[in-house]
Amino acid sequence: MSVPTGSLKQRVLRAGGWTAGGFAISQTLRIVSTLIMTRLLAPEMFGLMSIAVMVNVITALLTDLGITQNIVQSRRGEDPTFLNTAWTVQIVRGFIVWGLALVVAIAIYFGGREGLLSPDTVYGNPVLPWVLAVSSFSIVIASFASTNTAIAERHFNQRHLIRIDLTSQIVSLVAMVVLGLWTGSIWSLIAGQLAGGVCGTTLSHLILPGERNRFGWDPKALGEIVAFGKWVFFSSFVGVFALYADRLVLGGLVQASVLGQFAIASTIVGAVQGVFQKLYATVVMPALSETARNDRPRLREVFYRLRVPTDLALLFVAGMLAASGKLVIGILYDHRYGDAGWMLQILALSLVWVRYGASQQLYVALGEPKYVAFLNFARSFAVFAALFVGFRLGGVAGAIWAFSLHQIVNGLMTYYFNASLKLNDFKRELLVLVALPVGYGVGLCINLLRPT
Repeated sequence: MSVPTGSLKQRVLRAGGWTAGGFAISQTLRIVSTLIMTRLLAPEMFGLMSIAVMVNVITALLTDLGITQNIVQSRRGEDPTFLNTAWTVQIVRGFIVWGLALVVAIAIYFGGREGLLSPDTVYGNPVLPWVLAVSSFSIVIASFASTNTAIAERHFNQRHLIRIDLTSQIVSLVAMVVLGLWTGSIWSLIAGQLAGGVCGTTLSHLILPGERNRFGWDPKALGEIVAFGKWVFFSSFVGVFALYADRLVLGGLVQASVLGQFAIASTIVGAVQGVFQKLYATVVMPALSETARNDRPRLREVFYRLRVPTDLALLFVAGMLAASGKLVIGILYDHRYGDAGWMLQILALSLVWVRYGASQQLYVALGEPKYVAFLNFARSFAVFAALFVGFRLGGVAGAIWAFSLHQIVNGLMTYYFNASLKLNDFKRELLVLVALPVGYGVGLCINLLRPT
């Protein structure tokens, strides 16, 4: 097993650099992939695929036990007996999730055949059940990934993880483009998803240092996994619907082409959101876990030293995209995706709330995932109420505005929880807000560069 070298600050900076650089390359590949595939496929296909991805994520999160987070923060996180038990649980869970996804696919199939689903909506499209059934097998593939991925995160070893991610993404891109040119069908997207999954899982066993996984079942290890995982399970159970509430609601109200436009705008926002969520999960959480284990009095200072730079960057990008979203879409996509521009401008404001993801990782690092569960419960209630009211009052635009602003509730709750842990610093919370108008101003300046 590799031993971490260097101070916590050095390891955080090194891991953060690898994560940021790797994610920048990853998002470049994702954008290139989107640009190519949007020219090969119709918007309706992206609407269908967004629902398939949503169902896969929902079914996965409904059985989430936080195995990776548990390995990162646990004092037994490098015990082979614990790791083999966790790997076995992970595989069993993968097959359970695939079974749940198949049930959903069958229900949609019969719902459409019996006329219970309107053929004018995404859910009523006859191709959707088959897309769901095949694409969901990617969850089984991912469940066989080595637990050494979690060990690598525990030791801030992002170099190997990024090599695996980028290689898998390239394999996925090649598969999608080749089949897209050949067939021009949605199955090219699914083939890319499956090919990337097989590549990533295989490389996790071949590249990462550490013990090779074997099937194991230790009752004591299982007890710890369940004790930690019960709150993660509850958190995921109540939060999963909030995660994809926009697609759940809009999928039953609009045509596939409209949802496809929304999916493109969401992809850009998701690219920004993803890099920070990756930093929170792979850098912030391990750093806070180590601090909580070894130097608890410094936790508040370490927390804000990690948060302030990411807060400034998130708020700046949110402001910039809110001003220049139409220009971004106009440059990247053809005229068929024009409506994604104004959608992107509104969705950019949802990035303001992404910064509170650092607090959620703090709660996990402290072994208190119950706080994350409470936040997800509140968000689930708020987002569905906001979407339905927003759509009723303002149609699609109203629903998108509601979705972008609903996490005000979570922001207030986060401050309350942090206050109970004596971890708030309101001076730094207020100072970072200046980045939002600065970003908006930069976005307005970028708009001036638009060719006339």
